[in-house]
Amino acid sequence: MNFTISKRASTLSMILIGVGVLATVAGVLGDHSDHHQRTWSALLVNGFFFFGIGLGALFFYSLQNATETAWSVLVKRVYEAVMGWIPVGAIVMVVVLAAGSMGLHHVYHWMDASLYVEGPNYDPIMAGKKAFLNQPFFWVRTLAYIGTFVFAARWFRKKSLEMDGLTGESLVRTHLLTYRRGALFLVFFAVFSSTLAWDWLMSIDAHWFSTLFGWYVFSGMWVSAMITGVVMVLYLKRKGYLPQVNNSHIHDMGKWVFAVSFLWTYLYFSQFMLIWYSNIPEEVTYFQQRINEHPGLMWTTFFINFAVPMVLLMSRDAKRNPRFLIGVGTVIFIGHWMDINMIVMPGAVGHHFHGLGLLDAGLFVLFLGAFIRVVLGTLAKAPLTPVNHPYLEESVHHSI
Repeated sequence: MNFTISKRASTLSMILIGVGVLATVAGVLGDHSDHHQRTWSALLVNGFFFFGIGLGALFFYSLQNATETAWSVLVKRVYEAVMGWIPVGAIVMVVVLAAGSMGLHHVYHWMDASLYVEGPNYDPIMAGKKAFLNQPFFWVRTLAYIGTFVFAARWFRKKSLEMDGLTGESLVRTHLLTYRRGALFLVFFAVFSSTLAWDWLMSIDAHWFSTLFGWYVFSGMWVSAMITGVVMVLYLKRKGYLPQVNNSHIHDMGKWVFAVSFLWTYLYFSQFMLIWYSNIPEEVTYFQQRINEHPGLMWTTFFINFAVPMVLLMSRDAKRNPRFLIGVGTVIFIGHWMDINMIVMPGAVGHHFHGLGLLDAGLFVLFLGAFIRVVLGTLAKAPLTPVNHPYLEESVHHSI
């Protein structure tokens, strides 16, 4: 069965975009501090958050291919649709990063050339990092990330659609090819997901570093993608699509949300505990700034992303209750958006950041509307069920 975008869904996405635009404009006009820097920082937060959802979906999709997992075959088109946001998200990230390179904002203060030459702005710490944090090498890495991710998302989508028209040996060969390419892509993703986090997020606080930062950011992207996937599947089920998806599929997707939430918690706490306990001045400043100046945001983020899934998604019934799963997933989804704000805003805006406001909410709603529009549009371009997948029957009869 092919998915068609209902008039109601189309209207909702346009309303979200319209409300987002109005709230963003009102937020910019109502911010009498450094609204220029604040706006670019909020754009980075939302650009990265939604781009990260696409990357998380691409990772999970590749993981399913590399492990030849059967249960997820019936929902793979949903993850392909989420991956459809990657080119759009890449454009947003390039715009934000290019604006920084051209001096239109100072989110990345290491891009200031005066830090590396003798003078009043000379920074010996930044001078020591110049071999890595220099604009030519930064842009080589950035284009490598974006090129790899966009190419992989398009290639996997193309092969998935090709398999719908194949049978026999041709189908098996294409399936085995996606299996091998999925495993190969995971190698690239393991490296690029960490270095991307260093370049686009950790370099905002350029004097600071953490060896766990890349994995911590990756876990947030992954759990956000899993929440998006399960909410989309439940939405489609409610509209009468995906009739072969049963409670066992929903249960497995809920377990992924639960498990990856604990992975995020483990990495979050490990990074915090190791840095706080060692008490090295150049490392502990990152958490000092967030605890002393933004304790509400920091601890609320941790509580939502740890306690909510731990308490509310522990039971088997919770993972099989659609309304409950959507509600809890939505709360955790917003919690991880807050997490990206906590990573970006204190370092990018400094003392001008006084908490989340209308500008942040407006851009979030704007991006959410655009994201829904793109994902639903991608869903409508192909059958929701991969009709000739070798493991389709096993997925149909999945039961736990």
